[in-house]
Amino acid sequence: MEYVAVILPSLVVGLIFWFAMKAIFNADKAERQAEARAQAEADSLPAQPSDGPRPDSQ
Repeated sequence: MEYVAVILPSLVVGLIFWFAMKAIFNADKAERQAEARAQAEADSLPAQPSDGPRPDSQ
């Protein structure tokens, strides 16, 4: 039983680390997917003319 008491803290810390890293990687993946969707949406929109004066019109 003393072996369990010795290894249990390391296992708990390892599990906490694993869950934290999993959450970080999942958040990163979701952020990359959202950025890809936003970029695809921006690329699919037609170019809007600017409101400012044209440099070639005088």
